[in-house]
Amino acid sequence: MIKVPQVLVFAGNHGVVAQGVSVFPAEVTAQMVGNFAAGGAAINQLCTMAGASLDVIALELENPTADFSKEPAMSRAELVIALKTGWEAVDVAADLLVVGEMGIGNTTSAAAIATALFGGDAADWAGRGTGVDDAGLARKVDVINKAVKRQAVASGLEVLRCLGGREIAAMAGAMARARLLRIPVILDGFICTAAAACLHKAAPGALEHCLAGHVSDEAAHRRMLEKLGKQPLLDLGLRLGEGSGAALAINIVKSALACHSGMATFDQAGVSQE
Repeated sequence: MIKVPQVLVFAGNHGVVAQGVSVFPAEVTAQMVGNFAAGGAAINQLCTMAGASLDVIALELENPTADFSKEPAMSRAELVIALKTGWEAVDVAADLLVVGEMGIGNTTSAAAIATALFGGDAADWAGRGTGVDDAGLARKVDVINKAVKRQAVASGLEVLRCLGGREIAAMAGAMARARLLRIPVILDGFICTAAAACLHKAAPGALEHCLAGHVSDEAAHRRMLEKLGKQPLLDLGLRLGEGSGAALAINIVKSALACHSGMATFDQAGVSQE
């Protein structure tokens, strides 16, 4: 059996979008999923170049999570379903896994997760996402601060349930399954790393199989990677999502492994060291 890298892109919608935290409506999530299916997105091209399979999984786009500024984003049953979706999506034959996402409003969710897990004010973690203006950013920060105070949760899975999204939970489920299967994972950007942070909080050591593919242009991503002790392979100012930064790193990882496995030592090559 020939093993190839697998790229999983999970899509979900967020009720917190009703608070005006995004410049795009929730309908864009489904439209982008259609673009993935048609082969027109960046991740499609990058998977082709890396020789990776691509699976795009939409999680109840017609049923956004609850507005977490008012109530927990998901019930415990909904969280389990999303985690299970990610868990079951992992190809046991894959030799490498990339997880990515699509979801209008999910930078707000990721920033809320970071604020709850690592402390500080939401202004330390919230960025402009898809391009909100100053007023939109201030609104986003206010929504997150109020939500984190209202939810008042600290455990990794409860933070994921109360402040996350279905696609974020699915990414966490996929990472956990890959750990069990001993499949290395390349983390993507800010939202993906927020999912990973929930696992790290729930079980220190849960990310030992994970590499950071890149650091994104979302300012708090670098800080979150530092909290997790992850050094990014690439720093290209990306902010696209979709798993794109991690997919770019696939060939770097494959090249490193090829050199490690195939290069001769000086002794093997007959190279004099005197």
